[in-house]
Amino acid sequence: MFESKTQAPLHRSAFARRMLLHFALAAALLIVSLAVGVAGYWYFENLPPLDGFLNSAMLLGGMGPVDPPKTPGGKLFAGVYALYAGLVFIVSAALVFTPIVHRVMHKFHWDEKA
Repeated sequence: MFESKTQAPLHRSAFARRMLLHFALAAALLIVSLAVGVAGYWYFENLPPLDGFLNSAMLLGGMGPVDPPKTPGGKLFAGVYALYAGLVFIVSAALVFTPIVHRVMHKFHWDEKA
C-alpha cells in the first residue's frame, strides 16, 4: 500500500488523499463503534439513546462510563465494550498517524540513486 524506499515520496496532493482516506477509515470505525455502544446500552440497560451515546462516547474517549450498569447483562456488556473501546482508541490513533510516520521515515531512508 505504501511506497518502498526505492520510490520517491508521494506528492503532497497524493499524501493529502492518503491522509483523508485514513482519517475516513478511523471516523467510520468510531461511528460504527459508537452505534454499537448506543444499541448495547439501550438494550441491556434500558438507557435512552442520548444517555447511551454519552456512555459510549466517554468510553471510546478513554474517560469511562457516566452511568454505572445495574443489570447483569449490562455489566457484562459494559465490561466487554470498555475493553473493545480501548482497542478502538489505539487502532484509530494508529490509522491516523501511520501515514505521517511512514512519510517521515520514508524521507530519511529514501535513496534517490536507486
